[in-house]
Amino acid sequence: MATPEATARREILARVPAFAGLDPRQLDDLAEVTHTRRLAPKEELCHKGDEGTQVWVIVKGRLRAVTSSVEGGDVQFTIMNPGEVCGELALFAGGERTATMTAVDDVELLSLDRRDFIPFLKRNPEAAIHLLGVLAERVRRLSEQMEDTVFLGLPARLAKKLLSLADQYGEPADDGGVRIEMRLSQQELGTMVGTSRESVNKQMRAWEDAGIVRSQRGVITLLSESELEAVAGYASGQTPARPAP
Repeated sequence: MATPEATARREILARVPAFAGLDPRQLDDLAEVTHTRRLAPKEELCHKGDEGTQVWVIVKGRLRAVTSSVEGGDVQFTIMNPGEVCGELALFAGGERTATMTAVDDVELLSLDRRDFIPFLKRNPEAAIHLLGVLAERVRRLSEQMEDTVFLGLPARLAKKLLSLADQYGEPADDGGVRIEMRLSQQELGTMVGTSRESVNKQMRAWEDAGIVRSQRGVITLLSESELEAVAGYASGQTPARPAP
């Protein structure tokens, strides 16, 4: 009989898109080999270059993924949310971690060791197919980020990122705007859109002067989404298909 802890892990796994198609027996098998891990804000889960021996499912909280160039500059920034699977690329390739992941806030994870997870996928190819979909979506996001960096100017890239963050983490503000419920430094915003903190600072000041955004102690409020959508190149009157952060 499954322990209460294994039953709780099974219920969590059943809500994860990558494993949602598994039957109860398969979920039980997977739950039996998972372990719970918790991180405090800013605590590191893994470092770029570490051996990839585990894959994780985010139960609650958010992870920040950053990878750096050989010169030491950050070149990519991604936020991962509850329900997402992370660490699977190094796990499948049998190589090193390609990014450093740290907790944005209090994080709870389910971890799976390679020695348990790979045999499970061999026994359950439908789960492997779902995970391929997860990987394909991640590649699509990265491709779009690269295209934006090459073809779009800073205002359009920054507008797209702010709109995307508002979709994910936005809450109505008292003055009618949309407040992004996540503290972001201008350095972090610069990393997200592939530019310097100084360039982000200049653009944000211009938008604040124009009444388009407001930034207070790292909390950004979008006062005019329509103007940001125009800067981002979204068609007027259409619901934009915005990329995830």
